[in-house]
Amino acid sequence: MNSEIKLAFSHPSERSQATGGDDPLDRISLRDHIVEVEIGAFQAERGVTQRICFNVVVEVQPWTGVIDDDVDRILSYDKVTEAIAAELSDERLNLLETLAERVAERILLQPQAMRAFVRIEKLDRGPGALGVEIVRARGHSVSAEPDDSVALRPELIYLSNAAIKSPFLKSWIDQLEETGKPIIFCVGASDTPAPQTQHKMAQRRIDLLAIEQNAWVLASRDDRCVVVSTRTELDWAMKNEQSCVWAPSKIVLDAVDGPSAQPRDAVALAAWFAETCDARELRVIGAEGPLDVSLPLRVLSVHDEKL
Repeated sequence: MNSEIKLAFSHPSERSQATGGDDPLDRISLRDHIVEVEIGAFQAERGVTQRICFNVVVEVQPWTGVIDDDVDRILSYDKVTEAIAAELSDERLNLLETLAERVAERILLQPQAMRAFVRIEKLDRGPGALGVEIVRARGHSVSAEPDDSVALRPELIYLSNAAIKSPFLKSWIDQLEETGKPIIFCVGASDTPAPQTQHKMAQRRIDLLAIEQNAWVLASRDDRCVVVSTRTELDWAMKNEQSCVWAPSKIVLDAVDGPSAQPRDAVALAAWFAETCDARELRVIGAEGPLDVSLPLRVLSVHDEKL
C-alpha cells in the first residue's frame, strides 16, 4: 500500500515507468511549467489570474532510423508547451479536468505520441497544491488524426425589439431556412430597463442576463428558435439545421480574448460574435449597424418583408 501511495504522488514520469508495457517506449517530459491564467468555477476565480503548474510526460515510439541530430525527426518539447498555450488561449475554462483532457488530446494528435500523462495543479488556492492528473493513450477517447471536417459558417441575424414583435418574423425565418444555411439569431435587452448597480462586473452579468431573457421572448414567438448558450450546442444546432438564438453569458464570460463591446451595445456584441464564429454575413434588422465590422453587413428595416 505504501508503494501505491508513493506512486500516486510521484512525478508522472515514475508512473509512466511503473505502468509501461512490454514494448519499450521513449519519454519526454515537461516539469514544473508554471503559467498565470484565469480559470475556475467559483465566482472568486473570475476576473483574476492564478498560477497553475503543468507536469507532462509523453511516451513516444522510439525513432528507428538515423536521427542525425535533426529536431524535425523527434517530438519536440515545443509541441507540449504549444498544446498547453493553445488550450489556454482557446477559451476560459472552469475545470482543470477539462484542461487536462484537452491538452492530452492535442498532444496525442502528434504521430509519435502514444501515451500522455498530464498533471495540472493550482498553486494559489490554499496552503498546498490542488490538482488533477490524467493518463490518456492513443486511440482511447481521442482521435489519432486532426478533425478535417468543413466548419459550418452561419448566417447571423440581429433582431431589434421591434423586429421580434414584427408580423414578418415568421416569414423572415421561412426565408432564412429556405437558404439551407445555419441560422443564429442575436437580440439585445428588452425595452424594460434592467437593474442598475455601481459594481462593473455585477452590472455586466445583469446586462448579459437581460439579453438572455429577451432571447427567451424570441423563442416564445416561434418554436423554431431554440435558445443555446454553449459552442457545443451551437455546433450541434448548425449541423442539424436548427435555428437558434444566442444566449451570450457563458461564451462572453469564458472568452479569453473577450469583446470590447459592452452588453448594452448589443449590435456590436453580435458583430463580435459573428466574427468569432466566422459567420458568412451579419444582417441587422430594425437597428443601426455596428461601426466597425470585418464581415459582410446588411442593415434592413422592420418594414422589409423580403430579406
